[in-house]
Amino acid sequence: MDSDRQYAVARLLFDYVKSPSLRHLRDPHSVHKLARDIVTTVDRAGSVWSKWDAQREEVAKAAAPCWIPTEDLLASLNNLPGPQLTKTDVEQRLRAIWEEPYTSYPNEDLKEGCRALYLAEKALGTEMRAIIGMLQEHLEREDERLRREQEDRYRKLKEEERLRLEERFLSGSDCGWTPVGGSGALYCRRNGRTFRIVQDKDKRWTLYRIKAIDDKGDLLGVYQGRGDASTALKTIAYAKES
Repeated sequence: MDSDRQYAVARLLFDYVKSPSLRHLRDPHSVHKLARDIVTTVDRAGSVWSKWDAQREEVAKAAAPCWIPTEDLLASLNNLPGPQLTKTDVEQRLRAIWEEPYTSYPNEDLKEGCRALYLAEKALGTEMRAIIGMLQEHLEREDERLRREQEDRYRKLKEEERLRLEERFLSGSDCGWTPVGGSGALYCRRNGRTFRIVQDKDKRWTLYRIKAIDDKGDLLGVYQGRGDASTALKTIAYAKES
C-alpha cells in the first residue's frame, strides 16, 4: 500500500474513533461504512475517478454530509496535489459518494445549521479540513439529538396508545391487551367478556375469565407464549355460554 493510501486509511480510523458517542462507534451501520471506506481506499488503483488521490478522496468523503458550498470545497481540493478539478468533478464525485451503500444524501433538516456554522468559521479564517471536522462533530451531536427526539416521540405515542386502551377497557368496551393501573397483569375484553393474562416466573402465560379486575377468575389455560393465548382467546371469547 502506498503512503497516500496509508494516510487515507489512518485518517478514516482517526475520524471514526474520535467520535464522542459510544453508540455511534458500536452502531453496525457505522462499522459497515468504515469497512467499506477502508476497502475503497485500499482498492483505489482501478478507480474510474482518476483525479482523486487518497487525500482528495478523504476530504470529499468527510465533507459529503456537511453542506459545504461546492465552490468552496472545489477551491480547497484544488489546493491539494493533483490534476485541476472542475465544479462538475466535485458535484458528481459527491453524488457518487451519497449513492454508495451505507451512505445517504445529506439531511436537509440540518442544512441551515451546517451552513451557518460553516460561514462563521470561514469568516474566522479556519482552514477547510478543520471546518469539516467541526461539522462532522456537529452532525454527530445532531444525529444523536434527532435519535433521542424520535425515541421520545415513539414512547409518547406508545403511552398514548396504552392510555386509550386502558380507557376503553375501563369504559366497558371491547379492547386488546392492556395493563390497568400499572398492574403486572394484562386485561382485555372480547365479545363483552373480560379476561386477564399473567406471566409466571417460567415465562408461561396463564389466562383467566374474570368479572372484575380484582376477581380471582376462572382458569382457562396456560400457554407458552402470549400469542398462543391470544389465538385461543379468539375461540374462547366467542364460544356460547353453557
